Amino acid sequence: MNPADLGLPVDVPSTALFTDHYELTMLQAALANGTADRRSVFEVFTRRLPEGRRYGVVAGTGRVLDAVENFRFDGAVLEFLREQAVVDMRTLDWLANYRFSGDIWGYPEGEVYFPGSPVLRVEGSFAECVLLETVVLSILNHDSAIAAAASRMASAAGGRPLIEMGARRTHELAAVAASRAAYVGGFTSTSDLAAGFRYGIPTVGTSAHAFTLVHDGERDAFRAQVASLGSGTTLLVDTYDVAEAVRTAVEVAGTGLGAVRIDSGDLLLVAHRVRQQLDELGATGTKIVVTSDLDEYAIASLAAAPVDAYGVGTQLVTGSGHPTCSMVYKLVARAASADPKAPLVPVAKKSSGGKTSVGGRKWAARRLDADGVAEAEVLGTGPVPAALADAQLLVQLVKAGEVVAREPLETARERHHEARAGLPLSATQLSRGEAVIPTEYA
Repeated sequence: MNPADLGLPVDVPSTALFTDHYELTMLQAALANGTADRRSVFEVFTRRLPEGRRYGVVAGTGRVLDAVENFRFDGAVLEFLREQAVVDMRTLDWLANYRFSGDIWGYPEGEVYFPGSPVLRVEGSFAECVLLETVVLSILNHDSAIAAAASRMASAAGGRPLIEMGARRTHELAAVAASRAAYVGGFTSTSDLAAGFRYGIPTVGTSAHAFTLVHDGERDAFRAQVASLGSGTTLLVDTYDVAEAVRTAVEVAGTGLGAVRIDSGDLLLVAHRVRQQLDELGATGTKIVVTSDLDEYAIASLAAAPVDAYGVGTQLVTGSGHPTCSMVYKLVARAASADPKAPLVPVAKKSSGGKTSVGGRKWAARRLDADGVAEAEVLGTGPVPAALADAQLLVQLVKAGEVVAREPLETARERHHEARAGLPLSATQLSRGEAVIPTEYA
């Protein structure tokens, strides 16, 4: 079975109600006054990166494509809208036949972005595009926040494996999406079986403290685990006394013990002591895995420690303090009339408080310096300069309502690794700072 054939990772009849009430009331008014069919261009972007972040990571694109395909108003949904008097009968009749038939362009999943970057561009009639606002933003804001946190943690880990372990710290369905986004951002595996089933992410896990506590002694617990899973398993050694547990673990599993896990205490100090003890016992190949409320700063602080892998939960699935990217979905251009041949007119919100936007259907390109390192994110609404023609970032994802760019999750993961490597070295610094490259308008 191909997990990609499963469709949505949630058991719902459609994604049509993953939206806000006012999307439908706008639709009703637009149908009534004749603006519903105006050709329109919406863009998803963020006005600023979360405080202290040097770059953003596009994640959730594949889930957006699933959501658009499954945005259907079936009988039960339409009956709910009718009973609640959300919209009138004319609008209900229109919704019954809804199928997105426009075009979607976007930054490919795993790419990095900056303030103003048009990470997604949705084109079609006003009516069909406006309905997608909430579901698109809910996916991109969540997944991109998790992927950005994961990317920072992967940089801090310096190539050591990262295990996503946050399922018990968030909504059960958000956990699956978070695991997917973390994998894009650089994590190597997950503890969440639903994520493994749905997306093919490698899953790992052995035992918790409860397994040790249910036995009469730690030795009995280790024997049972090794008998069941083999000497290559990972034994949890901080239930009682760490030094005694490490000694017992090697006696039970032998010097071929796969790994020990430390989940509490001063991880830097304990890791050094455990490494020394394992080496003295002859278990030189036994690895050390650390968990316990890690974030990118804690991971960085363990860079000099003899740690082989990190397990991260709470801080990852909450975006390490930034659970959203503050992306918005704004109309940037619309036709002068409902005539299909009417020219597009740039439009933009102009207000105080930092919520202004730039009108016009945009292209985006990343300018590189002489060494091939990114030096600016360049956006424009006119012709693309010849020098940037081969550096454009937007790719077509949906054409005339049909998905044309679905790809394996591994491709997005590899793309992010390459995109991050193409940024200035300061991008990986954890100290506070602005976006690592500026956004320029051509």
